[in-house]
Amino acid sequence: MSTRQDRPKRPTPGQRAKAAADAHTTVARNRRASHDYVLEDRYEAGLVLTGTEVKALRMGRASLTEAWVEFDRNGEAWLQGAHIPEYLQGTWNNHSPRRKRKLLLHRSELTRLAQRVQAKGYTVVPLELYFLGGRAKLEIALARGKQDWDKRQALREAQDNREAARAMAAANRRQG
Repeated sequence: MSTRQDRPKRPTPGQRAKAAADAHTTVARNRRASHDYVLEDRYEAGLVLTGTEVKALRMGRASLTEAWVEFDRNGEAWLQGAHIPEYLQGTWNNHSPRRKRKLLLHRSELTRLAQRVQAKGYTVVPLELYFLGGRAKLEIALARGKQDWDKRQALREAQDNREAARAMAAANRRQG
């Protein structure tokens, strides 16, 4: 016989809404980055956005395919080339879709990234744009460009892994 205290408590509607708002909801992902670059260090950066940009992102509309991160003379990081389309219900104060947006990082992270970018062959690429706890975040990575033969080798390894997994699955089906 179960008592009232033994039963698990159901979340209230407010608790469910808070959990949904705190969830990691991806808006845009740059899938080409892992193909074109060797990703080394990953960082989570905040974004300085206007109201209409946030509303457009909440509608799930953005593109990071042509975006890159640039450092200015003051040691600040800026997201360049990201496309956040205009908010459809926006008025005269709507944002420009491809404007540069400031990234929020700790000073130590900024200096470390800026020093590494000055070294030959390194760049900072955006990987994923998402909401976390109601705030827009951008995952960025310190990356080194791949050569064409590196890309071909990575594709070959992925294909070999797929074929091996298929062969294992087929062997398991025959046994069982």
